[in-house]
Amino acid sequence: MVTDDSAIGAIRTRESAPMSLWLMAGLALAPFPVSAVVYGFGPETVARPAISVLLTWSAVVLSFLAGVRWGLESGRRVPRRGRLAGAVLFGVVAWGLLLLRWRLELPWTLVAYLAAFMTQWLSDHAAPQTAARFPLLSTAITGAACVSLAVALEHALRS
Repeated sequence: MVTDDSAIGAIRTRESAPMSLWLMAGLALAPFPVSAVVYGFGPETVARPAISVLLTWSAVVLSFLAGVRWGLESGRRVPRRGRLAGAVLFGVVAWGLLLLRWRLELPWTLVAYLAAFMTQWLSDHAAPQTAARFPLLSTAITGAACVSLAVALEHALRS
């Protein structure tokens, strides 16, 4: 019987996500590339709504990932306050950036979301004894978000 939280964490990191989660994640990620492509390559008349979708979906997914971290961490026998606070912080950053989106220049908002996604991913995967259950799935989600944000950033810098 495994009783140590670090041993449970090690077991979870090797676990493969079920196909149903991959399917749900794929459907949930669709707004990232669709909105980025429409913003970057679509007609000018839909650029503003497309970037609004991309920024809003970034806030939703980033705060969802923070909630997943909160849930996994709070399931530990002794939750680490710093990790729980970090989860809350990522959620606040996600929605704070969305609220500030028209007060900051768009490239800065996109860079901030990129940095937030990458920092959250690093926090989940590089820190010792993290509760990342499906590392490949979270990497795919973060990758899709970051590539889409980078496409939008490239277009925003050219505009």
